[in-house]
Amino acid sequence: MLELQNICWNDPEGRSVLKNLNLKVSDGELMVVTGPNGGGKTTLAKIIAGIEQPVSGRIILDGEDITERDVTERARMGVSFAFQQPVRFKGITVRQLVETAAGKKLKEKELCEILSNVGLCAKNYLDREVNATLSGGEIKRIEIATVLARGTALSVFDEPEAGIDLWSFKNLISVFKHLHETSKHTLIIISHQERILRIADEIVLIADGGVKARGKQEDVMTNFPGTGAIAQACCREEELFDE
Repeated sequence: MLELQNICWNDPEGRSVLKNLNLKVSDGELMVVTGPNGGGKTTLAKIIAGIEQPVSGRIILDGEDITERDVTERARMGVSFAFQQPVRFKGITVRQLVETAAGKKLKEKELCEILSNVGLCAKNYLDREVNATLSGGEIKRIEIATVLARGTALSVFDEPEAGIDLWSFKNLISVFKHLHETSKHTLIIISHQERILRIADEIVLIADGGVKARGKQEDVMTNFPGTGAIAQACCREEELFDE
């Protein structure tokens, strides 16, 4: 179980972004965190991963206080993080990157399975460099493939739908559903997208630096005071993905 206790975080200018935030995430849960821009969603994700450190509060993972652990230590403990804008690695091939994430050499069949799960044909990508020749959508799918290759107990995805096409987005939904149904991994997804909200066990609405609502999609959408705020927070998928 992951538990965040009274988490506070300020931006570089000293403004309070997270304000005594409390959140529990059960093992094996698929949780989607949503809310208006600037509410603290991405900051929360980075604090879980260890990329940012809270000003105060505690982070407990499986009964252990990991608040002071850095991103490398948390990665070794089984925490993965997928950026909204993935990093490019000039001089490193897709094969090398995926095998580095897995921590071992992988058979061709294993590599094919991992890449096909994110909608990529292994023979077309394994020997390509992870550089500017790849589109934003391709880079995003490759990064998600590295998370799959690691097979960590807790994976955090920051707006995985950003910069990818409709087909990739649909395939991405299938990947998350398959992971959730066939493994005991805990998934935390930062997203505005309705289709991702639909597959969540639980939705958490973050606004003004705190948890404003949590529960099933219909409960959060219906019962949160001011449905207009929800409507603005959750982008209409037809605006981003023209079918």
